[in-house]
Order: sequence, then C-alpha cells, then structure tokens
Amino acid sequence: QSQLSQALNGLSDRAKEAKEFLVQLRNMVQQIQENSVEFEACLVAQCDALIDALNRRKAQLLSRVNKEHEHKLKVVRDQISHCTVKLRQTTGLMEYCLEVIKENDPSGFLQISDALIRRVHLTEDQWGKGTLTPRMTTDFDLNLDNAPLLQSIHQLDFVQMKVSSPVPAPPILQLEECCTHNNSATLSWKQPPLSTVQVEGYILELDDGNGGQFREVYVGKETMCTVDGLHFNSTYSARVKAFNKSGVSPYSKTLVLQTSEDTQSEEQTLPFPVPLERSQLRRMSPFSSTLNLQPSFSGRSYFELRSSAHQLSLHSSLQSLNSAVDIKKMVAVAWFSFDPSSAHADIIFSNDNLTVTCNSYDDRVVLGKTGFSKGLHYWELSIDRYDNHPDPAFGVARIDVLKDAMLGKDDKAWAMYVDNNRSWFMHNNSHTNRTEGGITKGATVGVLLDLTRRTLTFSINEDQQGPVAFENLEGLFFPAVSLNRNVQV
Repeated sequence: QSQLSQALNGLSDRAKEAKEFLVQLRNMVQQIQENSVEFEACLVAQCDALIDALNRRKAQLLSRVNKEHEHKLKVVRDQISHCTVKLRQTTGLMEYCLEVIKENDPSGFLQISDALIRRVHLTEDQWGKGTLTPRMTTDFDLNLDNAPLLQSIHQLDFVQMKVSSPVPAPPILQLEECCTHNNSATLSWKQPPLSTVQVEGYILELDDGNGGQFREVYVGKETMCTVDGLHFNSTYSARVKAFNKSGVSPYSKTLVLQTSEDTQSEEQTLPFPVPLERSQLRRMSPFSSTLNLQPSFSGRSYFELRSSAHQLSLHSSLQSLNSAVDIKKMVAVAWFSFDPSSAHADIIFSNDNLTVTCNSYDDRVVLGKTGFSKGLHYWELSIDRYDNHPDPAFGVARIDVLKDAMLGKDDKAWAMYVDNNRSWFMHNNSHTNRTEGGITKGATVGVLLDLTRRTLTFSINEDQQGPVAFENLEGLFFPAVSLNRNVQV
C-alpha cells in the first residue's frame, strides 16, 4: 500500500502538470489565432502598399506615354500644316504658269518668262531632300522592362525573423601592434581566443581628436587598419566592434592614441619660410623621418607656426619673408620620406627613400609618406641630376592620384612643372601662369602648403616662382613629385 501510494503521488504530479500544459496549449491556440489575424492584416497592408506604389508608378508611366503621344501628334500636325501651305503655293504657281504658256503675244511672254523660270526652279528646290520625309515615326520608342520587378515579386517571401546564432564577442585590441607615425595611426585587433562565433566584419571608430563624437573610419573583414590624415599633436580615442547576421557585438575597450608631438620644442630664431642658415633639427621621436633631399639640409614641414607679436602674412613673397626681422617662434616638425608603397613601379629609391629617380622616359609620380590636412607646411627638394632639359613637377596630391602621368594631369594633383627656362602651374590638365626662370642641377624647389589660408605657393632657389599657385585647397594632401629618368631629386 505504501509503495502504491507513493507511485500514485508521482502520477498525480504528472497529471497536474498535464492539466497545466493543456491550459497552456489552449492559450496558445487563442494566441495563434490572434497573431494570425494581426499577421494577415500586416501582410495585406504591405501588399496593398506595394499595389499602391505600382499604381502610382503606372500613372507616372502612362503620363510619359501621353506626353510622347502629344509630342508625336504635334510634330506630324505641324508638318501637315507646313506641307499644305507649300503645296497650295506650288499649285497656284503651276496654274499661273499654265495660263502664261497660253499667252499668244511673244514679246509679253518673254518679259516674264525668265522670272517665272527662276521662281519655278526655286519652288522645286524648296521641295528638296527631306521635305517629303516624315519628321516623326509612328512607333513609340519606349520599352517597359518589367522582368526585374516580376522576378522580385516571384521571390517575395517571408524572412526568418529570429536567428539562433549569437552575436560576436567584443574584439580585443592588440596593444603591442597599435602605434602612431607622424599623423597616422595603425590599430590591430582580434577575436577572443575561445570565441567560436562566426564574424563577418569589423567596424573601427575614432573620435575627432578633441573628445568629440566617434565616427566610423573602417568597415571590413581585415583585423588591421591604418588611418591617415589625423591632426598632429592630438589625442584620439579608438574602439572596434564585430558584426554578423545576428547583430553587432559590444565595443572593445577604448584605446587612447597620441599622434606625433613636436620634434623640437625649444625656441629658434628662423626666418620663415625658407631658413637663410639651414640648421639641423634633431629627431626626438622614434617615428620621425626626413625628406633629406640634400645631405646638408633635413627637409621638414612647418605647421601651426605662430608669432608672439602677430601672424605672419603668407601673401608676401618668400624673398620678403626671408629678409624680415627674425622672430622667435615655436617650430613643430613632421619628418617624412618618399613612400615606395604608393609610388609607380618605375620609381627608383635610394638614400633611405630620401632620393628618387626613374627608369622610364615617361613621367612617373611618387608621394611623401605623410599627408597633411591642417596647418602650415614647407619643404624643399634638391635637383641632384638634370639632363636633356626635362620638366619635372612638384606639388601636392591626393593618395589616389594618377601615378603614370605628369603631376597635375588629373584633378587629384596641384603642381608646378618646370624646365630649364620657365615654369607653369597645372591642375586637372589646365596650364596657367607661365613664369620665366627654370631649374638646373643643384637648384632647390620649395613648396609652401598653407592649409590655414588654403593656398599653395612655390619657390625656386628661395625666390617665389609666380603668384600664389592655387587657392581654396581643402582635404588631405601628400607631398608629390613626378619625374623621368633624366632627373634625380
């Protein structure tokens, strides 16, 4: 009895669970009916919306057909009216000529015959080629391509609203591989080691360098990204998240990056923009590099240069600036060299990528490694070899500039090209401001990029060459040169 009673207790529990389950199922029946009505209403509304859109498009297309119909009728009716008038004039002339032919007085006939003959020929010429050709075809040159829409309708189906796979885990920033170089930042990340969730891509975000809002700078499958064109001497925050079909992961931990600081912070007495005495600037950062185009002078870019007394006027000539009174100022330096990774394959590098020439007789383009989007920058280039009077070009360019043509041939470059006698400014294959004065071996070409005033100015041997070359510059610019095998820079 005890065993049976114990067994009955267990069975009673199961019966109780079954009754509760039946109640749950009956509630599900009611819920399914309610959801079905709601879902059908939503489906009908969606299909009705598609039908309404199709009817609106139908009305628009019919309107175009009616306009084409009215246009064809107007052209044909105008031609009918014009042809009717000419035919009436021609018929009248023919009847008059037939009456004249019946004239029995020879002298009277001769007095008007020449004029009538000319008029008949002129009228006949007016019925020349094309006059009796319809100006409009009867066919409607319209063809409605409804195949893609029909295919989309046939493929119209329900999508699975819920997925079973989870969203990815937050990526991990690999601090040992993240670094900054001048005004560029390289970031690297990976998925957590034990994560088995499939990842379709990543979204990298940076703030504006002033603690502002984050913005997307990269979306893709790679786990490493280099961001160019950042501001110097600025602190950026970076974060990354992963995504797949299920959704987006939480953000990784935020990484704080510092772009290159001033490589020389002590006050110097330097005439701007071209130093009369070229003092060697020390490298203070492991990421510093130089555009050292002649051994005695380290190329450098001045930016955000401020005078304690007043702002320097960059609209003055370089020569007048050189002769100005020395002003103590803070000089921040961005070292850079030529960039083999973005240059044309014909460019030949030497001297730690500070010297370039070319193995082709055609002009080829090479860029500097550092891009500028803000501030005031000046650098010099020395002509080490100059044979057979070629015309190299110097200036700035976008990263995607044409590499197999002279600098300035497309709209991605702003340049001065120069031979041994004269120079021209060129952008988007437009040549302007021919200026006397060229280059020879040993000459120095200066490039002054002022992104505060948004101007570009050139000099040759420390004298300004022509007027301000370009204005209204905005965006990210890289130092650029184009040359062939007759030049070494």
